[in-house]
Amino acid sequence: MAPTETPAASTLKSKISKELRAKANDFLNSKVKSKNLEEIIHYLDNAIKKKDALTPALLTLEVVFTQLLKRKEMFVGGGNAKQPLESEAETKYRDWLRERYEETWNLMLSAIENCEKSQDSSQALISCMKLLAAEGKYPINVDEEPLHFPRKRLRSIIEKVLTEKRSIQPLLSSFKEFSEYLDIVQNSWFILSSMVKKSMTQNENVALNCLHLLNAIPLNKAVQDNAKLFVPLTEDAPETEKFEYSTTRKHINRIWNNIMTWLEPNLGEAIHRQMLIVLLECVLSHLEKPVLLTDFLMDSLDCGGPVSLLALQGVFTLIQKHNITYPNVYEKLYSMFEPDIFHTKYKARLFYLADIFLSSTHLPENLVAAFVKRLARLSLIAPPQDTVIMLQFIGNLLLRHLGLKRLICATQALEVSTDPYQMHERDPVKSNAIDSSLWEIVALQKHAIPSVATAARFIAQPLPKLEWDLSEILEVKEEDIFEQEITTKKSKQQQYALAFEKPETLFLPKNDQLQRHWSLI
Repeated sequence: MAPTETPAASTLKSKISKELRAKANDFLNSKVKSKNLEEIIHYLDNAIKKKDALTPALLTLEVVFTQLLKRKEMFVGGGNAKQPLESEAETKYRDWLRERYEETWNLMLSAIENCEKSQDSSQALISCMKLLAAEGKYPINVDEEPLHFPRKRLRSIIEKVLTEKRSIQPLLSSFKEFSEYLDIVQNSWFILSSMVKKSMTQNENVALNCLHLLNAIPLNKAVQDNAKLFVPLTEDAPETEKFEYSTTRKHINRIWNNIMTWLEPNLGEAIHRQMLIVLLECVLSHLEKPVLLTDFLMDSLDCGGPVSLLALQGVFTLIQKHNITYPNVYEKLYSMFEPDIFHTKYKARLFYLADIFLSSTHLPENLVAAFVKRLARLSLIAPPQDTVIMLQFIGNLLLRHLGLKRLICATQALEVSTDPYQMHERDPVKSNAIDSSLWEIVALQKHAIPSVATAARFIAQPLPKLEWDLSEILEVKEEDIFEQEITTKKSKQQQYALAFEKPETLFLPKNDQLQRHWSLI
């Protein structure tokens, strides 16, 4: 937890901010006060070196140079010609302002890369982007930057974002604020098309930062339809700056082809996983030849864990939208239902995809029975919220495949004295699930948590006519079940014996579940 700011420190920060604003106002109102600008820049430089708060100086300099750009006090005409009736002193002053602007810009870039406080590095990024917008509207030199959009400025920002020193994830929320603008997205993909190279994998931070940045600038339908511009086009803007999907699509394909060169036997799991996320969320819909992903996705399916699950989603997309057939895809899906899946953040995605893959009523009954039986067996050891999901999923599968009624009958009559199901058989068709019963669900009817026991009772009753809607419970957490159970009238009337960690200090954690619902006596 961050230390509480003392009143004295807060007063000092306010005093510094007022002092910087006063210096900025005096400078903007009089050229005689040019030394004020140097003092503000010097203050920012010292704050970076001493790791002090940067935001007051960043905001002050952002306002100052935005005003200077609006006034065109740093503007140089075509061919670097002097402005009409401009004296030598005015030329020197304009050149001096341009030097101070470049100095400030470089300091802001340095703060993006080197500042340890995420608040200050984020503000440095935002200030740079706002100056970029101002410079696009009021260009400094039409010869140096012939494009209406100041692409060189954006490139320098991206270069600092792709730092090898640390993760950029704290910066992403700030950068995402600008991803709704079509020109930012378009130019970012253009810039990155020449920056993404195989050598990036030599430093894991650089590779991951690149992937996180790509994921923050999706060229989705909403961005294209809204067509919002961060730097509005003027009448004299060149045609080449207008958005063309085909051009940006080429950049996306080039970037992905370069990323695919990262694949090697010792590729880190974090990079591999993030590659799949970028593919699914940003790239796949724009690829010219998605069939080339076949080997990559099939190899990824064999990796296990979150990588396999993300690859499965890619496989599903190619099957659904590109009519590509994958061998043994159901065996891969079957193998993903392992106990460790309940401890990943992608488990809801697995249930969602499995529900879609098993939605066809033309699947072999012994194949579906294997999934039903595996889910039933895992429900005995799963967290309660996942057990409820699996029970309703099993119910849906039984509804879709009437031939599985023999499982229900065997369960209700408990006809199977020995369970022939082979849990460790990799081929679901050979698992003998169709000849077993669902005794696991009967056992769950005695579960200590009422919501689980209630969900398991469907096996002893006529099946409903409509399927359960899994989307309503996929995001339910263990805390939600706890709150639901503890607030019921029946629970309030009962007494519980609890085991809890022995405190090592005089105080227990604040807002702990134990303290909120029980009193220690």
